[in-house]
Amino acid sequence: MFEILKSFETKYGYLKKKGLTIEGLSMVDVKKKKHVIKVTRPLVFDNRLIPKRFEGLDVKTSIKINTSMPTEFTVDRTKPDWHKVHYMWAPERFIKYVERCENEIKAQLENPGLTKAELLDALCFGNFEEHKQRSLQLIKEGKLPAYSAN
Repeated sequence: MFEILKSFETKYGYLKKKGLTIEGLSMVDVKKKKHVIKVTRPLVFDNRLIPKRFEGLDVKTSIKINTSMPTEFTVDRTKPDWHKVHYMWAPERFIKYVERCENEIKAQLENPGLTKAELLDALCFGNFEEHKQRSLQLIKEGKLPAYSAN
């Protein structure tokens, strides 16, 4: 399994210059002994460059949360149960961020030709519409809170 991780690092290591951190292997299901390759990335990153699977392992991507998050993604994480009130990665937050900072995001991604739809895909886990539909479904099931502006 470590050979797979090494191969992943060889193939996608260039993304470290763009802010990707390859954290290593992680077990996500002890009973099934399911491992993933765990990576973190900054919010402004073309997530489409990271594969969903690599040599039989899922690639688990998370966004690095820091104190300088854009206003659209700022939630008070110090309050207990904050996640029951605010879904940090709500599709509406991505839309508002892209609408407000489109040119800055294009500059950070070094790709001025991206459309708004491509920017949303790049920032939002690779496929914005898929994320939006999955979020709506989870809201209907009561597993995520509906979007509300802070």
